[in-house]
Amino acid sequence: MIAVITGDIINSRTEPAGQWLPVLKNTLKQYGKNPVHWEITRGDSFQLLLSPKMAFYAALQIKAEIKQLRDLDVRMAIGIGEQDHKAEKVSESNGLAFVRSGECFENLRKQNLGIITGDPQKDEVLNLLFNLALLTMNNWSSTVAGTISVFLQNPEKSQTQLAKQLNKSQSSLSEALKRGGFDEIMQLEAFYRNQIHNL
Repeated sequence: MIAVITGDIINSRTEPAGQWLPVLKNTLKQYGKNPVHWEITRGDSFQLLLSPKMAFYAALQIKAEIKQLRDLDVRMAIGIGEQDHKAEKVSESNGLAFVRSGECFENLRKQNLGIITGDPQKDEVLNLLFNLALLTMNNWSSTVAGTISVFLQNPEKSQTQLAKQLNKSQSSLSEALKRGGFDEIMQLEAFYRNQIHNL
């Protein structure tokens, strides 16, 4: 079982690619090698292949990075399933995970994060929870997104350690995390892992 995230940058044409492209590349790089595990295609579209349990965490990290850039956001679809053919490029690989990711992406309308796991009941619950989380996540300011990004990149560090690293007060970090619904989103991330584990 693998997960495939298919995504694109919302409003990419309003900003120079030089602003968001390095940010996207650096984030995808943390999850594998280009072009075997990830590729950026058609200018602002991308695909990332990774383990199912890491897919929602990666989606959160990509969103937190892109939301730091003014007026930009990201649309992503997670597909989970088998991989029938592993090519040198992720765009040339195929299997059920790729089909589901593509189908989910095509069906994204107003919401900008969705999933198809092959279990309709789980899909219904996870997509509902994603939509509720997006009510907060879509409104992250660049400051909140930046703070959340740092916490996602350093899960082993405490608020005190990160406040010191960022040269900010712990109370300002705590406030930004609260505004971004970080604790609740991490509860959702743990719930997601549990659901995926039982597939």
